[in-house]
Amino acid sequence: MNILRFSDLCAQGKARGQRVFIRADLNVPQDDAGRITEDTRIRASVPCIRMALEAGAAVMVTSHLGRPTEGEFKPEDSLAPVAQRLAELLGREVPLVANWVDGVQVAPGQVVLLENCRLNVGEKKNKEDLARKLAALCDIYVNDAFGTAHRAEGTTYGIAQFAPVACAGPLLSAEIDALTKALAQPQRPLAAIVAGSKVSTKLTILQSLESKVDQLIVGGGIANTFMLAAGLPIGKSLAEPDLLGEARAVMDAMKARGAEVPIPTDVVVAKTFAADAPATVKSARDVAEDDLILDIGPETAARLAAQLKTAGTIVWNGPVGVFEFDAFANGTRTLAQAIAESPAFSIAGGGDTLAAIAKYGIEAQVGYISTGGGAFLEVLEGKQLPAFEILERRAQAAA
Repeated sequence: MNILRFSDLCAQGKARGQRVFIRADLNVPQDDAGRITEDTRIRASVPCIRMALEAGAAVMVTSHLGRPTEGEFKPEDSLAPVAQRLAELLGREVPLVANWVDGVQVAPGQVVLLENCRLNVGEKKNKEDLARKLAALCDIYVNDAFGTAHRAEGTTYGIAQFAPVACAGPLLSAEIDALTKALAQPQRPLAAIVAGSKVSTKLTILQSLESKVDQLIVGGGIANTFMLAAGLPIGKSLAEPDLLGEARAVMDAMKARGAEVPIPTDVVVAKTFAADAPATVKSARDVAEDDLILDIGPETAARLAAQLKTAGTIVWNGPVGVFEFDAFANGTRTLAQAIAESPAFSIAGGGDTLAAIAKYGIEAQVGYISTGGGAFLEVLEGKQLPAFEILERRAQAAA
């Protein structure tokens, strides 16, 4: 993907004395008192801000927070707690600026945080008059918010159309590089794990990957639907019988290419969906009418783990069982450990996937952990993300 990179502009001295507008993703969870409960996104945004400050730029940073109503400020929508945390991480004051669309005072070597960008009227619908005002604030626009790359909004797309220079920050650049390495130029074999409760929510991903991957591991409720399509009993497990045709089509397309969708040969079942429900390992052919399948069995997990260890590239989206319940966590834990031990380049994304990675402490062994949920899924679906498209277009125009 041909895009301008902010790191290159800084290295060439082109950011010195320039007004730099950074769209970050600082949308962090807070408790009822407004205290930040998890600051990963804020910490991930710091390298770009530091890069801009060290390059001698006048730095403006903004982000959305929650789902505010445009034009209606409420205290709970404020980035004030974020400004405080950012100041601690940067070791310097970070003033919070409200009502900033018509002008911002910031000098080279200084940084300000611009109040919640989704409060600006026209942000969500990417109104041109707002986009032109945003672009007039800066000399260089930097998108460093992969988590919003699938949305064409004022601060993610419109400003990039009209700013003098539009480029990708280090976090967005790293996402692009990792996704290119995993999907556009993968080392073979390419294995993908796509798991979740419903085929319908991941059908376009499965259909997009069926022509790309050598092995498509399905898990969770998705696997139940594929088991049903393969003629296996699933008891009262979560499944979508109306999508059996689509599941068979994915399996047939893979088979025609000499690839496969491995169907579980054993499963872990329970009579109720509960953490303390007695767990029983059964052959996939012996699932009873009143059984709930809550995990893949140890034989299936071992077979899939062995295959993952020989992969060249692994894309992981979703746990393969109810890993939150220890009795049904073995499948996800086994595959997580196999990914950690595999020499393959691995990329993982999605909230439940990140929770599993954290639970099993394999962060350092995963090649790249994506910061964007919806954006990561849309890339897997084969979609062109609006933020990528406009940055590519601007790079071509500048060439």
